[in-house]
Amino acid sequence: MNKLLAEFIGTFWLVLGGCGSAVLAATFADPAFPALGIGFVGVSFAFGLTVLTMAYAVGHISGGHFNPAVTFGLWAGGRFAAKDVAGYVTAQVVGGIAGAAVLYLIASGKAGFTGVGGFATNGYGDLSPAKFSMTAAFVTEFVLTGAFLFIIMGATHKDAAAGFAPIAIGLGLTLIHLISIPVTNTSVNPARSTAVAVFAETAALSQLWLFWVAPIAGAIAGALLYRVTKCDKKAA
Repeated sequence: MNKLLAEFIGTFWLVLGGCGSAVLAATFADPAFPALGIGFVGVSFAFGLTVLTMAYAVGHISGGHFNPAVTFGLWAGGRFAAKDVAGYVTAQVVGGIAGAAVLYLIASGKAGFTGVGGFATNGYGDLSPAKFSMTAAFVTEFVLTGAFLFIIMGATHKDAAAGFAPIAIGLGLTLIHLISIPVTNTSVNPARSTAVAVFAETAALSQLWLFWVAPIAGAIAGALLYRVTKCDKKAA
């Protein structure tokens, strides 16, 4: 139960912090300070910082997945038991939705609120920030989630420098966002995608399948690639 609670809290923080930066601060403007918005770079670092901080806070309890794709990838990589996958994924999705609910309450408190619109959801075609195709979105999510798992597997290996894994993983997620926000608004995390899609005022739910299939498939591929590269056949 402690592990599931840690995954709930970590994913709650990821959605509230990462998606919150996109919804509340990415394009913030004030007549007195017309360029206060944090933009793509700020949002990218926000997502990386959520994972970095919670990996240090609760990573020693649950492993710090905060992402169903990471859980499936670590299972495929021999680092996580199959019997625990369903519980972790459930805790992550529920935690993410709770984070999105808090973000909705905050966003709806703004003067003149008329709705949340896209609410930092992920998408392709008309729902892509730069109108990238479904194929481009799938390739992006597959490859970048694979790279993310490769980083995680390497940074948390028993032969890696101790204590630095959250930094490498957080910065890896930051880089992934810097690459892919224009394409899909960056998922690489089915729980994050699901959480905000529930509240969005677009057709995001109809495209949610891609942001489960591509990240999980990419994560499994990335973890298996690391096992081949490192000959990592046992848990670190």
